[in-house]
Amino acid sequence: MKLIWKLLRKHISASQLIGFSIANLVGLTIVILAVQFYEDVKPVFNDEESFISKDYLVITRNVTGVGAMLGNSGEFGDADIADIEAQPWCRKVGRFANSEYSIYATIGLTGDRAMRTQFFFESIPGDFIDVNDAEWGFNPARPEIPVIVSRDYISLYNFGFAATQGLPQLSESMMGKIPLSFTLTGKGLNEVLPGRIVGFSNRLNTVIVPEEFMQWANERYGTGMKQQPLRLIVEVNSPGDIKIENYMKDHHYDVAGDKMSSSKANYFLTLIIGIVVVVGIIISLLSFFVLMLSIYLLLQKNTRKLQDLLLLGYSPAEVSKPYINMVIVINASVLLLSLVIMLLGRNYYMGMLSVFGTGGAGIWVSLIVGVVIMGLITTGNVIAIKRKIASLWRNS
Repeated sequence: MKLIWKLLRKHISASQLIGFSIANLVGLTIVILAVQFYEDVKPVFNDEESFISKDYLVITRNVTGVGAMLGNSGEFGDADIADIEAQPWCRKVGRFANSEYSIYATIGLTGDRAMRTQFFFESIPGDFIDVNDAEWGFNPARPEIPVIVSRDYISLYNFGFAATQGLPQLSESMMGKIPLSFTLTGKGLNEVLPGRIVGFSNRLNTVIVPEEFMQWANERYGTGMKQQPLRLIVEVNSPGDIKIENYMKDHHYDVAGDKMSSSKANYFLTLIIGIVVVVGIIISLLSFFVLMLSIYLLLQKNTRKLQDLLLLGYSPAEVSKPYINMVIVINASVLLLSLVIMLLGRNYYMGMLSVFGTGGAGIWVSLIVGVVIMGLITTGNVIAIKRKIASLWRNS
């Protein structure tokens, strides 16, 4: 094989191989650095709850002051919900159900140190909640009410109520251990049920209970009158899609919180990263064709030598092996060097991202992307070389 390589390498153009390597290095580095940057910066835009569907919007009707005085309802009718479900960006729609009875919450042990307040419950379909079955759900035989509470309520307690009443401030872990009970009143019944906090939400500014509990409690304590929902939770394909924003404006719907703003930023981030990745892939493809052109020119210059080697009894695999080894070494070197450059670039921008409190993501995604791209390019090179040598063998 060394003799074959010495014979064939005379016509190899170092400048062409260097040009291919640089082009491929630039293209591959752009792709994997863009992918890695997206993975690292994504948590800044996506403050996801572990127990709530990530691609969702909570919407309400935009009720003006004049509308409120005229008694216009903010409820969503069946036709409104059907129209939302028919939109191409909508995956599914969930209805918020409200408690139809009086609720009084007691937080802490009984006595003077306990905090008592009027309360309310809302529920959404279980498809939008991702909580351990052991923690979520309701059994009337052993009634205990699990709740998901807005983190705003903790802030109100710690910096409002507790600060003025001389009570200790509480962390989330401590809140989950504090005794909690609810007094439910309706239809002549006045019953006390224990409760427990199973999660906290940054996005749902409410108190969520299991849907099965809400149905059971409304039947047991409620008025029995069917109510249309005042709020909807909508799972969408892409929360930052401009079509969603236009739809909300046209129908005078409000989106709770800053979900649309952060999702729009995430949408544009994804769009920009996608453009950068496409540019990198185009550069890599161009470098692939540059290498193929160089190899075809090299094979054309060595056509006579290659045919002589085949006539002397060397197999097409043996003749093509030096070129294949050359391609594998070049592509492997490009992959390793691009990963090194990506890590250096990542180390640079992670210092800037640290101010947002994110530690970044792993490098496995960008590593897999780089390996897949170089694997495809190398496979294409190898197949082309083998086909060219095979055609020379048939014609010799």
